[in-house]
Amino acid sequence: MVEVKTGFEMHPHENMEIISYIVDGEITHKDSMGNSETLKRGEVQYLSAGDGIYHSEKNESDKILRLLQIWIIPPQKGLPRLYGSKRYTKEQRDNKLLHIVSSQDGNCDIKIYQDVNIYVSEFDKELEFEIKEDRQIYFVQIEGSSTVNGVALDFGDAMEIKNEDKIVINPISKSHILFIEMKK
Repeated sequence: MVEVKTGFEMHPHENMEIISYIVDGEITHKDSMGNSETLKRGEVQYLSAGDGIYHSEKNESDKILRLLQIWIIPPQKGLPRLYGSKRYTKEQRDNKLLHIVSSQDGNCDIKIYQDVNIYVSEFDKELEFEIKEDRQIYFVQIEGSSTVNGVALDFGDAMEIKNEDKIVINPISKSHILFIEMKK
């Protein structure tokens, strides 16, 4: 959570992949590569810092900013820097799993270097996801409550899922989730 009219001044990162998923409010990003933009609910920003980048992230609005910021170690150091964003609509994630991030070999608009897949959904009906062999999931209940393979999760809860071949997600109330699928 980032309070109104606050944020993080220009600071460095290197050899890190950072994905920001906006839950509420707005984030304004500026960086040393010349990128500058503001993103809102359901929109995604990504940054692969490679050999180094400076950036700032601020909440310049009059509403508290809630976001999930996911930091991922790249598969090797010194990779070329990447920056981008995607403006998804509510309809794209409504009662379905929206695939928002993949590896360079994947099929998403947002591609990072690490072998991960990130999905989001806002839903009020059952969802299922098949887990491939030697893969696992880190699951976050952003809003509402649901059960994942029978385990109840409330707002803010998270869980790691290993040694399963699928997940079945049932809403207890209207839910908003994000999960990361990755190698074990």
